[in-house]
Amino acid sequence: MKKGETIKISFGNFKKHFKKVIFLIFIVIILFSSFYTVDAGERAVVLTLGKMSLIPSKPGFHFKIPLVQKVVKMDVRTQKYSAEASAASRDLQDVFTEVTVNYHLSPDETPSVYTDLKLAYEDRIIQPSVQEVVKAVTAQYTAEELITRRAFVKDAIQVQLGERLQRWNIVLDDVSITEFKFSAEFTKAIEAKVTAEQQKLKAERDLERIEIEAQQRIEQAKAEAEALKLQKQQLTSELVELRKIEKEVKAIEKWDGKLPQYVGAGATPFISLN
Repeated sequence: MKKGETIKISFGNFKKHFKKVIFLIFIVIILFSSFYTVDAGERAVVLTLGKMSLIPSKPGFHFKIPLVQKVVKMDVRTQKYSAEASAASRDLQDVFTEVTVNYHLSPDETPSVYTDLKLAYEDRIIQPSVQEVVKAVTAQYTAEELITRRAFVKDAIQVQLGERLQRWNIVLDDVSITEFKFSAEFTKAIEAKVTAEQQKLKAERDLERIEIEAQQRIEQAKAEAEALKLQKQQLTSELVELRKIEKEVKAIEKWDGKLPQYVGAGATPFISLN
């Protein structure tokens, strides 16, 4: 066999084996692309030649037709969206509200969400809805009420925003107002008012304490006077005589039995008969 024929045969064998390797790789790719998994907290939307299935795939192991079906996974866990919305209060004060929204996609309606919004539901629905609702609710309150009635403002935002998102099969879990920001002039006015109210409250408490202490002293004086009056009422002539007798008895008990030798100056002394 000549050298040229040997090279030709070797190249032929290589080409034959190369085709087999390519075919095996193709088979492996087809096999691996014929199934997919859906994790917990996800739903999968299956597209068959562009036509979407109305029933989403739940967590687990699933099969699909390679090159014919396409799988789009969608997160149905609670997601967070934060934004700052600028608005005007009822008294025309500029208000900047920081809002945090927790939401999730309705698991059984993920095909509808994908049909209407694809995966851009946050940019197309949530962001503009938050801005619009915050503006509408803020305009119903004065700047001071936004601070003092913060819980009512939060509830109003949550109700209106929940209704808007529900139309797109998005479930609102919670709304949090992180912060209200006002103009520098209004902030200073609020701080001055708060300081004045705190000083007024302190003065009222001091006055109340002084009044209570004065009332306590009056009551104590009344009690002492009443006790003294009661003692005077109980001081009868018999009680006075009894106290005298008790005093004399105590004096006798203390006497040692000896009489004094002299009574007065220049007096005659007693003479013991014994």
